Amino acid sequence: MMMPRPTLLSVMLLGLTGCATPGPLHVYTLGAGAPEIVRDHPAAGGDTHDWPAFGDGNDGLTGFAYDPYTDHFFLRLAPGSRIRVVDRPARAIKREFTIAGAPESGGGDLAARPRDGHLFLVHPSAPALLETTRLGKLVRTIPLEGMSGPPAGVAVDTGLGRLAVLHADGRRITFHEGDGAQVSAVQLDRAVTNSLAFDSERREFHAPLLDSGGTVAVFDENGRLLRTATSGAAFVDLGPRSFVRIF
Repeated sequence: MMMPRPTLLSVMLLGLTGCATPGPLHVYTLGAGAPEIVRDHPAAGGDTHDWPAFGDGNDGLTGFAYDPYTDHFFLRLAPGSRIRVVDRPARAIKREFTIAGAPESGGGDLAARPRDGHLFLVHPSAPALLETTRLGKLVRTIPLEGMSGPPAGVAVDTGLGRLAVLHADGRRITFHEGDGAQVSAVQLDRAVTNSLAFDSERREFHAPLLDSGGTVAVFDENGRLLRTATSGAAFVDLGPRSFVRIF
């Protein structure tokens, strides 16, 4: 049976809406002492690669995220309301912006939601997240049910459309709906710090272990330590590498 050829309209719609065909998983890390480099670790094994993040010692890097849909890195910079977007394959800064209305002191982790490009940033002084568009327009502040202080890390569960939030103790992770309602909780075997990533396919957490020199640990969805990976990482995120991108 012959498949119908794409019409001009369908091609135009693809151009307007964009699409991406996912490929193999990659884990990306930045070291506290080398904010100018993103290190690329293919999850299936093989050589690592370095990509420019265009950072320096004056940026005050506080958080890092990867959006596999656009293949962009997001760097949260001091004082916490400034975002740099780096196009990975182009090796170029895509844009930089300041989030109007966001707290201007104190940064922290952030995460990108691929389906709409929204960013979620940990609030520096409240048990909440800030939600913005991919261009930095503040959408809302999300109060986090069951938390008494600012979160330490955040990741997006793309499979269930929920937010994974790391608590300040570095051990407890809670899952929240988009309005902040808590739906479940996990206790990690080991304490981690300031950066959280979640693999929705394998249902695994990635985060730098506390006081470990930046060793990234991988936990299952019940918090059990599975393995340790690269060292020297202050920030980590992950996502499938797109084979094809149309925008």
